[in-house]
Amino acid sequence: MRLEQGTEVRVDIPNRADPDFERYHRRCGTIVATVEDNASELTGDARDDVLYRVKFDDGSTQDFRWRDLRSVTE
Repeated sequence: MRLEQGTEVRVDIPNRADPDFERYHRRCGTIVATVEDNASELTGDARDDVLYRVKFDDGSTQDFRWRDLRSVTE
């Protein structure tokens, strides 16, 4: 799954123990940038090489991996 800049997304963090769960789970925002790294060297999944920068209504931004994002239309 490769999301495009401008896509509206909902953060869906499945693990309640994740330190970002309370702050971001179920928040909606827009992808404003993508950042590439080499996380797949650790995970074995090429999709992990992309971080999606999401901008929220309050103007804050946060980076997420594909597994923590859903299209708001889903």
